[in-house]
Amino acid sequence: MEMQKGPFCQFCGLPFEMLEGYGTNADGSKSEDYCQDCFQNGEFTHPEATLEQMIERATELLLQLSFGSLTEEQAKKEAEKHYPTLKRWKSK
Repeated sequence: MEMQKGPFCQFCGLPFEMLEGYGTNADGSKSEDYCQDCFQNGEFTHPEATLEQMIERATELLLQLSFGSLTEEQAKKEAEKHYPTLKRWKSK
């Protein structure tokens, strides 16, 4: 199972098609990079989150979404490959 096609929230990594909507910049405009769960009014909603935590969260989600077609090791490998490419995590 490969990660879905983007665009993705550049924080949580989920495709926007799976999310409720886009986040907002400080000026109230729509953020093109982040979803509403991760970014509101120009700030991250979970600034304390780490790349490692997001990879663990994604591993669990991938396992659920794969309906048994991925092992935990395969899901983690996919998450480890995907998350460091996201804007929020590139410099971490």
